[in-house]
Amino acid sequence: MNEKYMKVAYKEALKAYNKKEIPVGAIIVKNNKIISKGYNNRQKKYNLLGHAEINAILLAEKKLKDWRLDGCEMYVTLEPCNMCKMLINESRLDKVYYLVPQNNDTNKEIKYIQTNDCKELQNRYKEILKQFFKNLRDNS
Repeated sequence: MNEKYMKVAYKEALKAYNKKEIPVGAIIVKNNKIISKGYNNRQKKYNLLGHAEINAILLAEKKLKDWRLDGCEMYVTLEPCNMCKMLINESRLDKVYYLVPQNNDTNKEIKYIQTNDCKELQNRYKEILKQFFKNLRDNS
């Protein structure tokens, strides 16, 4: 796991947060090079599929001109939802690293690895998540 890549995913999550989207960011890396980035944009695009992971996968597929992402790894701030996990499996990503877990079933076909190497970044991200949902409750 590379902390440098997780920091980039975190910056993508901040973009979502600043646009009043659930703050999730994702990047895809191949051969130690970032090939795509994504953040949540469901509300802004009125698109159910506007998850950070899906946005990053679509950009990576376009860049590589292939739907198969063999040899690629994803770094994402929040453990992917079950829908995203299905697409991750279909895209053949090798590994997925995430900062914060969710309470959902982990698909065992891909290695989902919760990183504990980035405690400071993990704590900052948890605070952003808390603040986002607090703001959502306060404004409803």
